[in-house]
Amino acid sequence: MTQHLDIVDFHCHHVPARFTLTAALMAPAPQRARWEAIGRKLADEDLLVADMRDGNLKARVVNIPPALMADANGLLAHDTITAINDHVAGMVSRHPSRLIGLGSVDAYDGDRAGREAERAIRDLGLRGLYVDCARGEHFIDAPQARPTLEVAAKLGVPVFVHPIAPEPLTRQMTPYGVIGTLFARGTVNSASLLALVEGGVFSQLPGLRVVVTAHVIGGVGMASGLSGMSRNPGGAIDVMRKHVFIDTQLIHPTLIRASADLLGADRVLAGSDWPIVDDGPIRAPLSEALRQAGFSESEQRGIAGGNCLRLLGIE
Repeated sequence: MTQHLDIVDFHCHHVPARFTLTAALMAPAPQRARWEAIGRKLADEDLLVADMRDGNLKARVVNIPPALMADANGLLAHDTITAINDHVAGMVSRHPSRLIGLGSVDAYDGDRAGREAERAIRDLGLRGLYVDCARGEHFIDAPQARPTLEVAAKLGVPVFVHPIAPEPLTRQMTPYGVIGTLFARGTVNSASLLALVEGGVFSQLPGLRVVVTAHVIGGVGMASGLSGMSRNPGGAIDVMRKHVFIDTQLIHPTLIRASADLLGADRVLAGSDWPIVDDGPIRAPLSEALRQAGFSESEQRGIAGGNCLRLLGIE
């Protein structure tokens, strides 16, 4: 009999109606109707907490992604970013047992981003940071992003290094449908993670912990197979096992099993990409995937929610 799991969904988005969802405005014509439907879900705070109210989730870790409101160059005004974080803090205060907030920053904004990261954590009480994994030719190991990473390492909070739609690869992969565009996002997420590992960021910031999406599984697997060729004395995969957590966004037993085998079951977090991906409550598919993957009861409890709460410093 499958045990009842207390699920904390780490990967959840929200965009209040007061902000313009430019992702919907700039979406290709065939995708515009889909994005309009997603936009209505993103803006619905009541829908955000419904799965907890209905007993399907214990909590959501919520972020407001600046990229969904940014201009064509991926930029968003700093005042809007501060307003985003104020809004997240307000939602958490309204739903303290159901929502856990991440602070969003434009990590490529240098010292100003670092100051906002510190405000989000120290003053607003948010539990981690949300950043884009890349901007133009820069990955998250770029000097411009160092102040944000330093704040996270100093304050002991995780950084959700979220994928973006990289160009020109996204445009090149668009003819191949959803798998093609998600492959582009996974490729840049993998590249940014490898930049942190091989660029020496984790050795320079030993307290830094990052969360990546399941899309990076190919990059993590390659790093494991080539671990002996790493610049790091202990190998690339050893560094990842100390600093990297991965979500279950693509809920599939083989992928979750591979993530755990590569990084450790204590490094895997339940995450759905809600409501961008919304096929109904994740309780049943996640519970079944964990069972099929052969995890012990304690490992299942950890992946479902325990690992996430420990990472965020919540008892």
